[in-house]
Amino acid sequence: MALPAPLKAVQHHLRTAQEHEKRDPVVSYYCRLYAMQTGMKLDSKTPECRQFLVKLMDQLETMKKELKNEDSITQEVVGNAHIENYALKMFLYADNEDRAGRFHKNMIKSFYTASLLIDVLAVFGELSEENIQHRKYARWKATYIHNCLKNGETPQSGPIGMEDDEEADEEGATGFSGFSQYGSFRGGAPSQNYEDQGFGAGPGAGPGIGFSADPPPSGPPSGPPSGPPSINYNNIHVPPGAHAPANTPAELPPPSGGVSLSAEDFTRAQKYCKYAGSALQYEDVSTAIQNLQKALKLLTTGKE
Repeated sequence: MALPAPLKAVQHHLRTAQEHEKRDPVVSYYCRLYAMQTGMKLDSKTPECRQFLVKLMDQLETMKKELKNEDSITQEVVGNAHIENYALKMFLYADNEDRAGRFHKNMIKSFYTASLLIDVLAVFGELSEENIQHRKYARWKATYIHNCLKNGETPQSGPIGMEDDEEADEEGATGFSGFSQYGSFRGGAPSQNYEDQGFGAGPGAGPGIGFSADPPPSGPPSGPPSGPPSINYNNIHVPPGAHAPANTPAELPPPSGGVSLSAEDFTRAQKYCKYAGSALQYEDVSTAIQNLQKALKLLTTGKE
């Protein structure tokens, strides 16, 4: 069934879901869930839209049954980590290529898909300011590099030259007209797919937390950065690429019996432990250690 015009805003999220059907069903599920929730807000009254959304709900219900043994589906915090870290891997891959001056269709698609997956994080609650800024930067980068290549111009690496005109943010998920020509994650239009670029054919990203974790070692090699590893441009924090060391404490203070922990502290510690467990599923040891250290520091000092 064709996507009704009033639901055009979720067309790329649904395409991402389709591309990940076999590659990463969890990503596929949450992309469709986001599309359904957003579609309900856009138009759930006209017959065409209602029929489309009902079919999408049925598809989600089927997927949920098929994935009933997946922690990322049954536990919201694990699902949140899964999507956020998949977006992280794509963002860092594209950012590394950008900073090394390697401009090509796959890195454009990687930037743009990362922005779509940050959209999807809204199914778990309100987006953090950090995620909003990363989405804006990734979407702007995809649009900017696409337009440069289209016009035969050489893009500038990193955030240098970012215009404060909100163009990419205003265009949103529906405005990037060049996105459709970049094919799918399973090959297709581009002469080099993600595997050719060294992105890996595994099930997805190596989990971590937020955009501060190191990408997994299986990611593409990165050349030397064209600038400092972390840059602020108009309050937009661009995360360092794969060349940056993990931001983990070198030493942890000894436990003290006088620490008073709140219920919120326990919840955060549990989340860090779950993030670590999710990372180990992908053999991402550095991210697992990082999150376990955060949990331990929180439990021993009451501070992060």
